[in-house]
Amino acid sequence: MIPIAKPMIGSEEINAVVKAMESGGLAQGPRVRLFEEYFADYIGVSHAVATSSGTAGLHVALLAHGIGAGDEVVTTPFSFIATANTVLFTGARPVFADIGEDYNIDPEGILHAITPKTKAVLPVHLYGCPAGMKAIREIAEDHNLTIIEDACQAHGATYDGKKVGSFGTGVFSFYPTKNMTTGEGGMITTDDPGIAKRARMLRDHGSSKRYVHEMLGYNLRMTDMGAAIGMVQLTKLNDFNSRRRMNAAHLTGELEHVHGITTPEDVLGHVFHQYTVRVSGGDGGSGRGRSAGVGGAGNGGKGGVGNGMRDSLVAHLGEKGIRTGVYYPIPIHRQPLYRKLGFQDGLPVSERFADEVLSLPVHPAVSGDDLDYIVETIKDYFENHVEVK
Repeated sequence: MIPIAKPMIGSEEINAVVKAMESGGLAQGPRVRLFEEYFADYIGVSHAVATSSGTAGLHVALLAHGIGAGDEVVTTPFSFIATANTVLFTGARPVFADIGEDYNIDPEGILHAITPKTKAVLPVHLYGCPAGMKAIREIAEDHNLTIIEDACQAHGATYDGKKVGSFGTGVFSFYPTKNMTTGEGGMITTDDPGIAKRARMLRDHGSSKRYVHEMLGYNLRMTDMGAAIGMVQLTKLNDFNSRRRMNAAHLTGELEHVHGITTPEDVLGHVFHQYTVRVSGGDGGSGRGRSAGVGGAGNGGKGGVGNGMRDSLVAHLGEKGIRTGVYYPIPIHRQPLYRKLGFQDGLPVSERFADEVLSLPVHPAVSGDDLDYIVETIKDYFENHVEVK
C-alpha cells in the first residue's frame, strides 16, 4: 500500500524524546522555548508562540488580535473546517470569499466580502501553495484589516522570497501528516511583541507569570516532548520539501496531458503538502491550470459529494494499493453546522472544485518506483476504463 501521508520519524526524533523524558521536564519548558526561537528564525519573524495544535493556534491568534462578538472575518470556504470554526470560537462570524484556480482565496472575492464589521482577513495557503499575499496585503492596508495567515499546510512555503507566516500573524500545524510534525502541536508567528505577549498569556490560563492571571485564558500549551521532535524535524524540513517538490514535478510531467485530469498550477514557493489534481466528470478537459469538467462536475449536487469519475478513480487506485485523499469533499459553507447558521450556496468555484479534487501521494517516503506505478495506474484507468469524449 502506498499511503497518502507518512510521518518521517527517525532515530534522531526518538532519541530527542527520550532525552526530554529523562530530563523530567515534560510540560511546556526549555525545549518549547528553544523550538519557538528556532522556528521564528526559520520563518523570519521576531516571535513564535507554540500551542497544542494548529486549531489552538488559530483560536489564540484571533483572540490576541481582539477578534470577538460582532466582528466579521473574511476567509475561504475551501479548507479544513477548523479555519472557520476558530472564528466562531471567538464569537465572530466568518464571511466566505470564493477561491481561484490555485485553490486559495481570490483577492477580488475578499473585496466584495468586506463590510463595516470586517476586522480581519484569514487566507489559507492550501495544500502548501502560497496565497496571493501582495494583493491581500494591499486590501488589508486599504481597509485597516488584520491579516492572520492559516499556514497550517505550508511549512517553508514562500511568496515573493518571503516565508508564509511572515506577512501577518501566521499559524502552523504540526499534525503527523504535515510537512513536519511534533505529533500534535501548532505555532503562531508574528513580528508584533504585543500580539506575542497576549498569545503566550492566552495559551496559559491568561497568566503573565505564575499564578498571576490577567485575562481569561486556556490550557493550550505544547509539551517538551513535542518540541523535542519539532526541533529535529525543523532541521529536516527543507529536505522534506525538496523531495515533495521533486515528486510533484514528476507527477505533473507524466499526468499533465492525460485527458480528464487537471494538474496543479506551477506556483513558485509551493511545498506540496498535498499534490491535488482535478478529475473531470467525463466531458474532457486536461492540462495544467485548465478547469476540467466545467459545468459538468458530476453528481455532487447541493451536498458536494463528488462526481462519479473521481469516485471511481479513487476506488480503482485503492484496489491497486494506492491511497488517495479528497480535501475537501464539502465546502465549509455547505457543512450541516454552517447550514444551520444560515450560510447559503453562491461560491461556485469552491462548490465545483469540491466535486473534482483528488490528492495523490507526494510525501518524501514515496519512491520513484511508487510514482511510476501511480502514473501507470491512472493512465490505465483513463485508457481502459473510461471513454473520454
